[in-house]
Amino acid sequence: MNDLSHGIAPAARSAKVPSHSRERITRIDERTSTLVAFETTRPADYRFTPGHYARLGLGPEDDIVWRPYSIASPADEARLSFQLTRVPEGEFNRRFEGLRTGDEIRLDRRSFGFLTLAQVASGGTLWLLATGTGIAPFVSILADPCTWKRHERVIVVHSVRRAAELALGDVERAMTRFANAERERLRFVSVVTREALPGAFGARIGALLRDGRLETSGECRIDAHGSRVLLCGNPAMIQDARAWLRERGLEPGRRGLPGQLATEGYW
Repeated sequence: MNDLSHGIAPAARSAKVPSHSRERITRIDERTSTLVAFETTRPADYRFTPGHYARLGLGPEDDIVWRPYSIASPADEARLSFQLTRVPEGEFNRRFEGLRTGDEIRLDRRSFGFLTLAQVASGGTLWLLATGTGIAPFVSILADPCTWKRHERVIVVHSVRRAAELALGDVERAMTRFANAERERLRFVSVVTREALPGAFGARIGALLRDGRLETSGECRIDAHGSRVLLCGNPAMIQDARAWLRERGLEPGRRGLPGQLATEGYW
């Protein structure tokens, strides 16, 4: 995920410690012609908070191309999981196309970002609104036991162009860590904008907020008292949804105080 945030996870740094490690691709899953899920090895000392993103690099030492990608794996997983949307004209994508299982990829030793549960107050219903590969950090958040201790319910809204891009399988795998009590507190809302899918909405997230269909689907009103919302996806969705949510009184945290709204966008 190309991401504009610059939060850096605290880490002890030393002049003797390289800025990045050399990892290996352990799995490549070609989900559609444009969507790829992949995993890499993980250094024993690599730390991140669910919702963070990593910087991955490809190429020789004197010509590494770096790109940010949200981490989809649980914080205690032995591998790091990512999702990539193919961009034919992108240099990172061009280099990634030639990769096979076992090939090398660079990993910045830091993790980054502000799309974490610490940015929003505890309690109420946690809404996770995503477009495309913006679902990746939410898969990691769902696998975190802290999520289910902090919030009464979680509603995941995933908007994609084609049904094959929906991340329901990733969400279900994240929830296998929990008992039925937690699973019953989760709702997954599918949004597919370029083809018809029974049971899925066909409009964009902003429109579904404005006409009330998301609230009806979630069986609760979105307001500052009872809702916490994380947004991750394309800039148009972020801008549209954030404007509507702020009209409802939801605000980002300020000066270390958690709010009701946190966002992270592509590009």
